[in-house]
Amino acid sequence: LLALLLCVVLVVLSTLIHYEMLRGLSAWLARVTWPARTRVIGVILGAFMAHAGEILLYALAIHFIAGSFGLGGLGSAETYNFTTALYFSAETFTSLGYGDVVPNGSLRLLAGVEALNGLLLIGWSASFTYLVMERLWKDPVGGERRARR
Repeated sequence: LLALLLCVVLVVLSTLIHYEMLRGLSAWLARVTWPARTRVIGVILGAFMAHAGEILLYALAIHFIAGSFGLGGLGSAETYNFTTALYFSAETFTSLGYGDVVPNGSLRLLAGVEALNGLLLIGWSASFTYLVMERLWKDPVGGERRARR
């Protein structure tokens, strides 16, 4: 039950982080008068920062569950540390799935939810980036004029 509750909290928090970052990027795009290519790079870097924060959030949860509650673990207890949790979180969030670090116990549920959440948030970033690129690259001069208003 605790793992399920934590999954819900993590999905909500990571979605809020992502929403606020994309909303902030939208507001930033409307204010700056930089060249179109610079704004697109800013969007990519902002999305990357959001994903890195979300991966860190899941890594902290994994570390907390494994260390404080004993509801599961990653690999063997001798080799486990926070960097293992961070690596596993990045691998799971991106659905890379090397399989060299394997969750056990309730962390299996958390890993499945993180993978689904990561796919959705990465898709959201891709869609947002596409819309920005389409707007700025279709008419970069007009896009720059609109940004100055």
